Amino acid sequence: MNLPNALTVFRILLVPVLVVALLDQTPNGDLVAAVVFAVASMTDAVDGYIARARNSITNFGKLMDPIADKLLILAALMALVSLDRVAAWVATVIIAREFAVTATRMVATQQGVVIAANWWGKVKTMVQVACVFFLIAIDGSPAWLDALVYGTVAITIVSGIDYFFGLRRLMREAEERRHHPVGGEA
Repeated sequence: MNLPNALTVFRILLVPVLVVALLDQTPNGDLVAAVVFAVASMTDAVDGYIARARNSITNFGKLMDPIADKLLILAALMALVSLDRVAAWVATVIIAREFAVTATRMVATQQGVVIAANWWGKVKTMVQVACVFFLIAIDGSPAWLDALVYGTVAITIVSGIDYFFGLRRLMREAEERRHHPVGGEA
């Protein structure tokens, strides 16, 4: 267990704390939830940076880091839906995209195709984190927050489309390599 993996496990352990802070009707519950969400979100950036800087990328980290990210966002969204702070259709679009990408990423990996995170995926993550943070921290629904929610849905959809087109191209290239190996017999 290295430091990046410990941060990933810590992020997973913060998920139930976030949900309880959001759903419990205690004074300052939203503030606690916002702080927990911010800390958990920061561990994502920090664990990735440390893993790359120390060349300590592990199979555990490759598997669990994206799962931890998804657990954090999905749990927060489900709690926010139950509190009527975000529409169920918004959460459904985001959750469906995450499940579809995760499932296809697993299938592609089994076929030897690795899809690295791209610009759209990174933007999607940053916008989702900002949107969820403000939905937790802000009581009410100012127009700018509504615009952020709709923008988040749009970026989530666009990043999903970009992912699937990229996956299709990579799968086609992998298939061509299987049928026409370089330096081998065709």
